[in-house]
Amino acid sequence: MTLVREFELRAIEERRNGLIPGFIHPCVGQEATAVGACLALAPADVITSTHRGHGHLIGKGGDPRYMMAELAGRSTGYCLGRGGSLHIADFDLGILGANGIVAGGIPIAVGAGLAFHLRGEKRVALAFFGDGAVNQGAFHEAANMAGLWKLPVIFMCENNLYGEGTPQHKQAPIADLAARAAGYGFPGIIVDGNDVLAVYEAVRMAAERARAGLGPTFVEGKTYRQRGHYEGDPMVYRTQEEMEYWKARDPVVLFRRRLLEAGIFDEQTLDKVHQDVLRQLDEAVEFAKSAPIPKAEEALLGVYGDTHNGLVF
Repeated sequence: MTLVREFELRAIEERRNGLIPGFIHPCVGQEATAVGACLALAPADVITSTHRGHGHLIGKGGDPRYMMAELAGRSTGYCLGRGGSLHIADFDLGILGANGIVAGGIPIAVGAGLAFHLRGEKRVALAFFGDGAVNQGAFHEAANMAGLWKLPVIFMCENNLYGEGTPQHKQAPIADLAARAAGYGFPGIIVDGNDVLAVYEAVRMAAERARAGLGPTFVEGKTYRQRGHYEGDPMVYRTQEEMEYWKARDPVVLFRRRLLEAGIFDEQTLDKVHQDVLRQLDEAVEFAKSAPIPKAEEALLGVYGDTHNGLVF
């Protein structure tokens, strides 16, 4: 979680410095849902991510160097500098792609789950999405199919209380989005999304259920994004009191305190971990700065696949 938090803060800084063009959508405050969920998966399992996906990628094993290069639009990035912050993918790590379209990754995860089911593989597909995605048709169509065919899919909702600048109570008639799973014949679980161990345990149980052939689970992690929808968002739609309340429940701070109180680590050890993270990010920024910008004549590379008798492989 420290790596996720510091990666986001460094990306914000480097965007201000001019290294990173375009928008970024930080997940500061949502580290526990990203890391807890990914740690509960096996290496062969796959995820789909969202426009706020840096934490998901790091949780699944993403390398900060290639991520920073991708954010900077450099040719050494995960997508050769073509995807940017919103569209990073690495099939070798089981990251099927982040998606700038709200709910766009959910049908992709269900498609992966269908493939695992048909091939008889004990693999699981997890779709990350926000509270706003639960109101999209793509979610309902995918949930219906996954429930009907009992596919090995985990619907991982990071309910950060806002769809862009619209509070949840103005976009849905229910407070607990996990209740919608019942309409599609599978369980919905609500967890404290700022408690990494609670998220881990919920997703671990969902993954076991999926591997046993019992079908999907909807896990709703109640959390909060501490920054705006995008970096630069003035956040005039929420109050100082609300932000202070959630900052007091910061998942990174809470877990550090928990580790210290349990006597698992001491202050010096955790400080060293923090310093190691900062060093990794210094290296990632230098890696991005030293990488070449993609050549214009390579703009269509990867857009079209090789075909054989009209089939794309």
